[in-house]
Amino acid sequence: MQTETSRPWNWLLFPFSSVKAGSDCLFAASVGHGIYQIDAEGSWEKLELGMDSSAHVNRLQLQHELLHACTSSGLYEWNGEAWENDGLTIPCYQYRKIGGSSYAATEYGLWSKASSRWEQIACENKKVFDFINLPQYLIIAHESGVSLYDRFMDEWAHFELETSVTSLAVFRGHLIGTSDKGELLVGDKKGRFDRIRFGKPFIFSVLSKGNEVYACTDRGLFQLAYICNQVTLLSIKLGCPVTDIDMLDGNLYMATLFQGIQTLNKDN
Repeated sequence: MQTETSRPWNWLLFPFSSVKAGSDCLFAASVGHGIYQIDAEGSWEKLELGMDSSAHVNRLQLQHELLHACTSSGLYEWNGEAWENDGLTIPCYQYRKIGGSSYAATEYGLWSKASSRWEQIACENKKVFDFINLPQYLIIAHESGVSLYDRFMDEWAHFELETSVTSLAVFRGHLIGTSDKGELLVGDKKGRFDRIRFGKPFIFSVLSKGNEVYACTDRGLFQLAYICNQVTLLSIKLGCPVTDIDMLDGNLYMATLFQGIQTLNKDN
């Protein structure tokens, strides 16, 4: 473990792309400077053993107390001492473990692992960025729109939006997404999507935390609200680009491009 004096001298200048809150520490991925563990005393430790130093980290995920890194060179799991490839060596953008099955959004479709072997299960010819796995529906965000699989009907519906959809969430019964053009995509529950811009902010992603949905933008962090039958944004933290958030015990942790890892107490 690094001491306070051995903390990277320019850690505040690191552009951070992802943050996850563990039970006794934070994990943060920087752009080009690796992945760090930050303990309760504020000491930093770089987690680098076992991972290619040139790998770009797209997302961190903490599932069942296990840290995973979705990277340009595959999916990795931290075993406490080193990174181990989890069986996928293709670019990975999202990972979740649901029940006894693992799911990964990759450069070559959506993959699943129920025992020890990964299998490609959907959108094999598309770059998949995010997904939502609901009891009835599997919803996939990919390079040309959204695909939805209805398990009860055993049918696919494909919504070609002429834009890459980079993240997904459900808000007030509406499917919400973001495009690679910084737009908010709002489903109308009838198979159509409104593409909305809120002035100048470029929206990086939407994320569900607790009972709320947040939007990470280049102007700060916003919370989605439903006012006068319209989805709108309420400011939470302005002044710096926020790329990712996580929440634990009333504290909101934000990965930013220019101001390190920021903390906001939601109970105050």
